[in-house]
Amino acid sequence: MELWMFWWSLVMEFRPAFSRYRTFLWFGVVLSAMCIRMDHRFVTCMPRALGLPPCCYERFLGFFHSSAVQLELLTKLWTNLAMRIAKHKLLRVNGRIVLLADGIKVAKSGRKMPAVKKLHQESQNNSKPEYIYGHSCQAIALVIQAASTFFALPLCSRIHEGLVFSNRDKRTLLDKLVALFLSLDIQQSCYLVADAYYASSKIIRPLIACGHHLIAAVRKNAVAYENPTTSYSGRGRPRKYGAKIQLRDLFNDTTQFIAAPSPVYGETKTDILYRTVDLLWRPVGITVRFVLVSHPSRGKVIFLCSDLTLQPIEIIRLYGIRFKIEVSFKQAIHTIGTYCYHFWMAAMNPIPRRSGDQYLHRKSEPYRRQVRRKFAAYHCHIQVGIIAQGVLQLIAVIHPEAVWKSFASWLRTKRPGIPPSEWVVSIALRNAFPYFLADADPELPLTKFLHENMDPEMAVPLRLIA
Repeated sequence: MELWMFWWSLVMEFRPAFSRYRTFLWFGVVLSAMCIRMDHRFVTCMPRALGLPPCCYERFLGFFHSSAVQLELLTKLWTNLAMRIAKHKLLRVNGRIVLLADGIKVAKSGRKMPAVKKLHQESQNNSKPEYIYGHSCQAIALVIQAASTFFALPLCSRIHEGLVFSNRDKRTLLDKLVALFLSLDIQQSCYLVADAYYASSKIIRPLIACGHHLIAAVRKNAVAYENPTTSYSGRGRPRKYGAKIQLRDLFNDTTQFIAAPSPVYGETKTDILYRTVDLLWRPVGITVRFVLVSHPSRGKVIFLCSDLTLQPIEIIRLYGIRFKIEVSFKQAIHTIGTYCYHFWMAAMNPIPRRSGDQYLHRKSEPYRRQVRRKFAAYHCHIQVGIIAQGVLQLIAVIHPEAVWKSFASWLRTKRPGIPPSEWVVSIALRNAFPYFLADADPELPLTKFLHENMDPEMAVPLRLIA
């Protein structure tokens, strides 16, 4: 009961994002189904999880395609709510909060799904195929510190490849990620931690203009420049850059490296060697901080930070937390089902195999509207799944004792002081759901709605109450 009342108090914060009250109620129903469902058979598992009759299936589909859902406002409300609820748990360094950014490619085999294209997977994991058909998304997450561990609380994710509505649109994935980050309207300065793909002027310059900074890895063949030392006395423009330096050559001078215990999360009894140099980086045109690290088992790596005041040990530590967004993706796929959507567009021309981007600038306006509607349904499903995962994480951090009490089972990997996982919280909510229906105020909108629509023969919670 305690868990569900806290859950409902969070859901009420999203009311302004829906222009119709009934759509908001369906949002609560969809969110509750995502939090407690036991399988990810697309939308069909949602009414099954709540014991709703088959006729509700169309209503679930209608919610994801509804024009009453204001997606951008919903994303901003979720960002503000997450930062307010977890304000004492936010990881802060130099007075700045820490956010993570990364991309995820989700396999989709539908030939009538907008934005599906052939994608190359750069992962070195041999369990992943080199090429897949699917959606390419970019996501942003907030780093939360709980006890001795960290986790990435997802804020937003969008599909950024596959559709081209105008041939004049020259934006790259980097431009779209920056636009997504700035759309969150975060009022606090922050560090954005990302991998080597995002070490670009298209990321750094907009961040610095808004008072933020980037921490990223850089490729080993990167070059930088010293400040010009000679005074200018001739004609022409003064020199902007000094001597050119191959960053990988700096590893040769071992006398400049400092030995220190590894600050990377989860590593103990491991010593590393690091070196710090502040050099001009030509893509940005300003001085940035490079940290060269020699790890006994991970090899050599180079980090970049646009904040010259941040200590090198902190740069290494923060980049080590970046893998938490990968853990968040794993939970989103296998526990929440954030990317388990399969909305077809009947009027769409089947995409050919070996397809790339779908160019729509020569299509009719009604066809383009249908594509936008289906595209918005994908984003709505993804954002609701992100909110469901974030709500489970907030419950795990704020009410861990109540979660373990409602879990009512045995877990070999249960560790004291470590918040329960999203899977554990989902089971706890599922176990407490019948008590919520039985003991909550009958005038509570969600319970009243479910009591009016549940099928007694299909609803396991109602049978448990009886």
